[in-house]
Amino acid sequence: MNVRRIAVVSAGLSNPSSTRMLADKLAAETVKKLAEKDIEASVDVIELRDYAHDITNNMLTGFAPPALETAINTVVSADALIAVTPIFSTSYSGLFKSFIDVLDPDALTGKPVLIGANAGTARHSLAIDYAIRPLFAYMHAEPVSSGVFAASSDWGGSGDQVATLGKRVQKGAQELADAIARRDSLSAVDPYDPATYLGEGRSFGHLLGGLAGE
Repeated sequence: MNVRRIAVVSAGLSNPSSTRMLADKLAAETVKKLAEKDIEASVDVIELRDYAHDITNNMLTGFAPPALETAINTVVSADALIAVTPIFSTSYSGLFKSFIDVLDPDALTGKPVLIGANAGTARHSLAIDYAIRPLFAYMHAEPVSSGVFAASSDWGGSGDQVATLGKRVQKGAQELADAIARRDSLSAVDPYDPATYLGEGRSFGHLLGGLAGE
């Protein structure tokens, strides 16, 4: 079985981190949703705080140190990406943006992405759509329609709040699993098979024959 690889980028600064907690929830639920489709998946988690100095050096010199290069290759070669950032000053964190900045502009082209974000208050939930989603659109990635936001109250609130976060996680994970499955289907299509562009059961002979009969 060909295992799908999911890269998880967590831009939390503290340890333990609510950003990492959200990232882990999204990854685990996505793997579960893929398993329901009989698709096996592995997860590689990248904690950006571990690469903060390397990211800065890369921006100053234009060269990625070996550890950062490995992390970048993990993200670029993955079948899908889960990206989670804390919200600072109404937008993604500087560390998160710096990591995106060191990627090649076309490195994420066509890659399914599930966006996650967390902050102290739900007032920042719209940052996913007005700040983070356009960033991935610029990178030519394909973010799924639902982003998952978690406020502090989602972690330490009542049972209803925790359940609501769980539903958002399930929805986002389902959309990412569906995107991965669709991408698998597309990659299985032979672009040189006439059926791909002429229609199933068709050939150039059918096309020419049809024209000759007119």
